[in-house]
Amino acid sequence: MNTRTILAGTALAVAGTLALAGCAGGGSGQNADGSVTLTLWHNSTTGDGKQYWEDTAAAFEEVNPGVTIEIQSLQNEEMDGKLQTALNSGDAPDLFMARGGGKLADIVKAGQAMDLTDKISPEAKTALGTSLGAFEVDGKNYGMPVAVLPSGIFTSQDLLTAAGVTAAPATISDLEAANAKIRATGVAPIAVGAKDAWPAAHWYYNFALRACSKDVLDAAAESRSFDDPCWLEAGENLQSFLETQPFNEGFLTTAAQQGAGSSAGLLANHQAAMELMGAWNPGVIASLTPDEQPLADLGWFPFPEVPGGDGEEGAIMGGVDGYSCWVNAPAQCTDFLNFLVNQENQERYADAFQTIPASSEATGAVTTPALQSALEAYTDAPYVSVWLDTLYGQNIGNALNVAVVDMFAGKGTPQGIVDGVNAAAARS
Repeated sequence: MNTRTILAGTALAVAGTLALAGCAGGGSGQNADGSVTLTLWHNSTTGDGKQYWEDTAAAFEEVNPGVTIEIQSLQNEEMDGKLQTALNSGDAPDLFMARGGGKLADIVKAGQAMDLTDKISPEAKTALGTSLGAFEVDGKNYGMPVAVLPSGIFTSQDLLTAAGVTAAPATISDLEAANAKIRATGVAPIAVGAKDAWPAAHWYYNFALRACSKDVLDAAAESRSFDDPCWLEAGENLQSFLETQPFNEGFLTTAAQQGAGSSAGLLANHQAAMELMGAWNPGVIASLTPDEQPLADLGWFPFPEVPGGDGEEGAIMGGVDGYSCWVNAPAQCTDFLNFLVNQENQERYADAFQTIPASSEATGAVTTPALQSALEAYTDAPYVSVWLDTLYGQNIGNALNVAVVDMFAGKGTPQGIVDGVNAAAARS
């Protein structure tokens, strides 16, 4: 992968929102008979993703006699809240999903994440390269990446062709023109699961990426404030886009990834032509097609350019999924993380989740054309900014997401987004 690609703000420690729990509790750890039990939390509740974790844990146990991994799968929208509660109570899992940015920095600040800096194998460091930077806080590493997740617009190519949309929209005005053509065929142009808040907020994130310079994005990771005028400009550009009515009917009550009626399900069943989402989406869509197979006509293009902004052309919003160890987890926790990112397991991860692995050694497993396009754009991007709710941490991120959904619902304004984030930052 392109070593020039970075994640804005992921290396900055920020003010914590977690209470510092005591050292007791958490994970099962060392047993009386000398065996070790590791607890693992992930967010794959069905299908190949869930099976991947079961198979990988079993493979690790086979080569590490005396180690047992107890797995708990949590629904994605419940993960952050349950993890924060567990960390605060001192009853945290040994291994837990992490996304870097301000969310991870909060956990580090509270003393709840293990420093992995000297525990990552040389082989893993070579294979993972710059993606490790997503889990750095003050120059130390606190997580192991498993997938890189550039954001973009996934499409049904058949529906675009039927509407006469023959080229990927390059600008936001191109996208609006494409939406009008698609709507005329009786299909929803774009699906969005605003019920879950963050999918709607991702539209604001991408407009902000186009309006704000990289320097402003980086500064926001430390200040957690929307002082620059570009944040208001992003909201105004999004509001103008909303006025074109680009989304599916009932988008405010539509879930993102659960069931055929979700935004991913609408795309999977050819009831909507597009969806803005991260690179985990092909696997979600495949699970929601009638035959539970990959969508044959799935395409992808990057978020369109928005003229007049300070963002550099080709910049991408995205994230890196990974796993961290609880601060008092057994030593075998780091052994499992190194095992997790070997080439074979990363190739299996890419296949099971239909996504882009973090390891450069495993990118040959990316065979879906839509993901190949996303990987190419990610590799060529001048920079990649992590999701804003991840960058800002959970409390401020939640306030941001709620303010965006209010605007989607006609109850909020671009200024309300700026005010909501700044108010949440002042309380942190």
